[in-house]
Amino acid sequence: MIKDKIKKLAAENAEEFIAIRHHLHAHPELSYKEFETSQFIQKKLHEFGIEYKVLATTGIVALIKGKNPGKKIIALRADMDALPITEENNVEYKSQNAGIMHACGHDVHSTCLLGAAKILNKLKDEWEGIVKLIFQPGEERNPGGASIMIKEGVLEDPKPHAIFALHVHPGLPVGKLSFRSGMVMASADEIYITIKGKGGHAASPHLTVDTILITSHLIISLQQIVSRNNDPFNPSVLSITSVQGGNTTNVIPSEVKLMGTFRAMNEEWRFKAHDLIKKQSTELVHAMGGEIDITIDVGYPFVLNNEQLTNAAKLKAGEYMGSQNIEGTELRMGAEDFAYYSHKIPACFYRLGVGNVSKGITSGVHTPKFNIDESAIEIGMGAMAWLAVSVDSIPTL
Repeated sequence: MIKDKIKKLAAENAEEFIAIRHHLHAHPELSYKEFETSQFIQKKLHEFGIEYKVLATTGIVALIKGKNPGKKIIALRADMDALPITEENNVEYKSQNAGIMHACGHDVHSTCLLGAAKILNKLKDEWEGIVKLIFQPGEERNPGGASIMIKEGVLEDPKPHAIFALHVHPGLPVGKLSFRSGMVMASADEIYITIKGKGGHAASPHLTVDTILITSHLIISLQQIVSRNNDPFNPSVLSITSVQGGNTTNVIPSEVKLMGTFRAMNEEWRFKAHDLIKKQSTELVHAMGGEIDITIDVGYPFVLNNEQLTNAAKLKAGEYMGSQNIEGTELRMGAEDFAYYSHKIPACFYRLGVGNVSKGITSGVHTPKFNIDESAIEIGMGAMAWLAVSVDSIPTL
């Protein structure tokens, strides 16, 4: 059976791909600057005998054709960029690029997709259809590399019938996968506010416009956008995450800058909230004598997992892993630019367990000590290859 052959190849190649993960982890690059990462992946695809082309400067798309290529076209996606975090892990493959770290597991994602590619290419005479490989830049920063790849035609020539992607989950034990149908992750928009006013001596506040005081009122006021305008059963988060203003004890600054994020699971509410944020901020600041510049940088939509595709993938994953190793993914207010694909074609975004409490591998993503139990590499690449060739319940486009 092809399932057994995939498992065998995943096991035989595990050490090779753990080494690949080490290389990628040690050489992280920020969003839209994944030049060496892209070159490395291109080199590996060439070694595997897989033709590819470059999109969006550092992105890569490749095709593997099995028997009967017209039967189905499945896309597999991995992201490549790292984060501006200084790594604190004491490992031989620790980041060599100061202040940059693969703290979200994109090195793992790219490794698993490369592993799946090698397996699928080796077995291409034993499965039907076409598998499209997508190595994508810029997941961590607006506008999202997925949106750029789509604009440059990654979902055309040929158009996939469905798309899969995995994401590391340190809270899920190694050896397990998790799935969720419907909404999986939130939309994400960035908020930038500048409050301006006449600064002056802190001992004479009546001669100034107190931008610090205005800021404090504004931050509290903004929380009412969600708590008093949104349906409590509609998940939504508004967080102000940065306040920059003033640099001494006796001067009221003439300018304060704020940054924050807005997350939602409903597109109608999402854009209604944008209007409320702008209106409430502007009117409050003006009422207190200040001026305001406000920008909401619209980011990724929510991630939508196609129910039919996800349920089929969950069943097939159970065949590969054992049903006892398949769990449900919790709803998350985090964001992922995989959402762009999920609003274009049937999609399934699932989680790869990488945690191991007994080994002390428990740190979350986006932290300086994030790491994985590397036995997850064999599981990730094998399961991804298996889903690509085994899921036949493809929704009608």
